[in-house]
Amino acid sequence: QVQLGESGGGLVQAGGSLRLSCAASGRTFSIYAMAWFRQAPGKEREFVATISYTGSRTDYADSVKGRFTISRDNAKNTGYLQMNSLQPEDTAVYYCAAGFLGRQLSDYYYWGQGTQVTVSS
Repeated sequence: QVQLGESGGGLVQAGGSLRLSCAASGRTFSIYAMAWFRQAPGKEREFVATISYTGSRTDYADSVKGRFTISRDNAKNTGYLQMNSLQPEDTAVYYCAAGFLGRQLSDYYYWGQGTQVTVSS
């Protein structure tokens, strides 16, 4: 069993940066891929980025490629999402998830409660 908790969200101006963290409990975190998804009001939850359990493979949605960086520190049971050059369209609740490497919601077994990111223009 893995429990996930996100932090680091907040309000930022367009062009600014935020770093989200995802703290995991349980010794098995390191065997799972970790991903970030986001959900804007009135929209479906969408894939943002994922990283393999070793950290050797990453994948990004086209909308964030070159601006966001996903990483993890298995020794600390923590994953990260560095978000640069934020735009108002990045406003959403961001969720971290653990499971198997992929872009689909169904690829992930465990989910955090989400953290709000708001980007003002």
